[in-house]
Amino acid sequence: MLKVGLTGGIGSGKSEVARRLSARGAVVIDADKIAREVVEPGTEGLARIVEVFGEGVLRADGALDREKLGSIVFPDKEKLASLNAIVHPLVGTRVAGLQAAAPGDAIVVYDVPLLAENNLAPMYDVVIVVDAADEIRLDRLVHARGMAEADAKARIAAQASRDERLAVADLIIPNEGPLEELDARVDEVWHHLRQAAL
Repeated sequence: MLKVGLTGGIGSGKSEVARRLSARGAVVIDADKIAREVVEPGTEGLARIVEVFGEGVLRADGALDREKLGSIVFPDKEKLASLNAIVHPLVGTRVAGLQAAAPGDAIVVYDVPLLAENNLAPMYDVVIVVDAADEIRLDRLVHARGMAEADAKARIAAQASRDERLAVADLIIPNEGPLEELDARVDEVWHHLRQAAL
């Protein structure tokens, strides 16, 4: 089993790369998706978040109001650390179960947004960083995702710097152009991963 850590700043196109690796045969474990699952209504994760941040982070239907919670934690490093201390262990447990279920010869790609921030690079055989300049990422967040510019800037600032991410990379996928260019780069990386998995 080849364990691959895939990361990139918000708006870098990491999810596009994960989809393309999955289509080529990788087993993709999406930490963000799991992080949403472990805070669904009725979970231990959501109960602990409410305990720490109050009922104001819930929507009327009892689900987590992610935007509200984000507006509380992203500008405040201590509050963000408190949230991560709740969510990350729950995600780790779920990831371990998915990993155990993967075939022995699989290329397992862990889609981990905060890989650099949490010093997780040593956990993987290969670390791939999807890279795009901050101004391109900001433009994508504002125009493609409809995020307010101030919120987008706060999210970018809360993550590792571009240099910090690149410092942990074994492979870099530049993603500042059209999707056709991205496809070609993912093909190159997939070839490399298949060779490494032999």
